[in-house]
Amino acid sequence: MMLSVTENRLAQLAEDVRCDVHSRTQDADNDARRAEISRTFISDTITAPTKEMNEYAIRATLGDDVFFEPSTAALESHVAKLTGKEAGLFMPTGTMSNQVALRTHLQQPPYSVLCDARAHIYRMEGGGIAFHSGANVIPVFPENGHHLTWEDIEPRIVSGADVHIAPTRIISLESTLNGTVIPQEDVVAISKHVRDKGIIMHLDGARLWHVTVATGLSMKELCEPFNSISLCFSKALAHPSGRAWWGSKGFIAKAKWFRKVFGGGMRQTGYLAASAAYALTHHFPLLPRVHALAKRMQEGLEEIGVGILSPAETCMLFYDPSAIGVEYWEVVERAAQLPKPIYLNGSRLMMHIQTAGEAVEDFLGLMRQLKEEKAQAGWRGQQQADRGEAQRSVRPVRAMARTAWATR
Repeated sequence: MMLSVTENRLAQLAEDVRCDVHSRTQDADNDARRAEISRTFISDTITAPTKEMNEYAIRATLGDDVFFEPSTAALESHVAKLTGKEAGLFMPTGTMSNQVALRTHLQQPPYSVLCDARAHIYRMEGGGIAFHSGANVIPVFPENGHHLTWEDIEPRIVSGADVHIAPTRIISLESTLNGTVIPQEDVVAISKHVRDKGIIMHLDGARLWHVTVATGLSMKELCEPFNSISLCFSKALAHPSGRAWWGSKGFIAKAKWFRKVFGGGMRQTGYLAASAAYALTHHFPLLPRVHALAKRMQEGLEEIGVGILSPAETCMLFYDPSAIGVEYWEVVERAAQLPKPIYLNGSRLMMHIQTAGEAVEDFLGLMRQLKEEKAQAGWRGQQQADRGEAQRSVRPVRAMARTAWATR
């Protein structure tokens, strides 16, 4: 039986369905948002695609990535060559990228994943390792307060045939972790030891682009010690959304099933792949400026007398204003009240390719002003110094505790 509607009824239905997400002042709104982004130190995930990126991306191929999408395949192939791996797989999010990679490696319980206690896969992915893979997690705090070494890892590896245990199947490292870089010699040492034990190496390389700039090492050198690598395009590179990861051809072929099961099979990904290609070509060369801004922020804060919990090795630092009598909430509140507001959250200060140099100087000016106000109100730095000796021995642990919660 053929069903039909009248033209008037169709017009009514179309009117109900009709949707316009643009405001009447959309262009001006976007310009205002870009200005906010340039003065936001919360995360580099808030960066926005540029007009030039959009113009390049809109010309991408029009394939369906569940079947085959040419622009996406070209991106996967390019970065596979860049990292020295056989194949790659584009993913919609960083969390899904890590979780699908771990699930593909972990074929049959019982098993465990060993990682830094501050790692994103452990703290910030909704308990996904247990939920998706049924795996135990062994979180390890680095003895040096900075990065995991083989000496941290070796005694915590679980092995053997005891039915009470979950043998360690994967060592997952993260670089950068809270902006810090793991020395490559330690990565190589860990990889050599664990591969001799048949343990898999995974890298959450959300901001690995920063590491290659900071160290001068190629992506291939940085990725060689790992069986699988997850790389982000939105963090550091101002890509709208997406991550990909790389490994052997067999590993990627198996991972496509898990990507589908996780709901990550996407259709027209050409636009996103082309945006990533544009970011690699035009935004990656901007990262040295980001590092310079972070170092300028650290130096300026130190000159004022503000404590540094974790220094600027790449794009971020963690600070402690208590040394000048100021609390975090005061900084956040006063920064939001500036004629040109600055947006903050807690102890982390994140620079990105769209950070304005003016914003860094304005923030330092605000900290100087707050210090002067506290001094005029009777604050004396010696009050803090009197307690300093007792606190000095616990400072590394306190720094780790304050940086551990940082979001991506």
